[in-house]
Amino acid sequence: MRIATWNINSITARLPRLLEWLSSAEPDVLCLQELKVAPEAYPEEALRELGYESVVNAGGRWNGVAVLSRVGVEDPVVGLPGAPEYDGAVEPRAVAATCGGVRVWSVYVPNGREVGHAHYAYKLEWLAALKETAAKSAPGALPFAILGDYNIAPKDEDVWDISLFDGATHVTDAERAALHALQEAGLAEVYPRALKYDVPFTYWDYRQLGFPKNKGMRIDLVYGNAAFGKAVKDSYVDREARKGKGASDHAPVVVDLEV
Repeated sequence: MRIATWNINSITARLPRLLEWLSSAEPDVLCLQELKVAPEAYPEEALRELGYESVVNAGGRWNGVAVLSRVGVEDPVVGLPGAPEYDGAVEPRAVAATCGGVRVWSVYVPNGREVGHAHYAYKLEWLAALKETAAKSAPGALPFAILGDYNIAPKDEDVWDISLFDGATHVTDAERAALHALQEAGLAEVYPRALKYDVPFTYWDYRQLGFPKNKGMRIDLVYGNAAFGKAVKDSYVDREARKGKGASDHAPVVVDLEV
């Protein structure tokens, strides 16, 4: 069974590349983030033609997440239980389903913008709610994982130059403590192997030749419970999907399981 996560950075703009990748990589389950699409504009039929059914949490121009599955969808949940509001609204940042006997959440953690900003406090509150969800599901025998764009680099080496991030979001102690709290809830990270370079970055800025110069960050992560971890046979970042015109600024993280 192959499960992947990918911040697609607009499913409308990236649809041809998404369909091509689904046809070549053939994941059984794909967690998408940053759909940037209204619910009525989600390309459900195009995905269905490739054999994928979808559980979607979308709200228009910003955010949006989905779980695509060709091995069935059971017990879908749209929205993170207990998620805080931002600017008076609950944003579409989480969706879950059980697919082929594996429970997955697709999450798009708030960016945080800058330390001290209201969005940074919102990010930490959102992560606290995610921990509560993890704590309820992680102890079970069912393989369970939370996949997505966490907007956090777990360690200093997970950014291309830590000296440039002094006082910035994505690397603060509070954000990293929130990741550690997921481990306390019973999850462990599935670390992908590096296909090129020493660190398997998952995001590269479009500006200043970020990708060719490998000025990247490892912020797209997979956290699974013990049952999920035991089933993992391989994991890697598909850097090829980041190449060329019209690519997302993120690459897919792929996890192969034996379940």
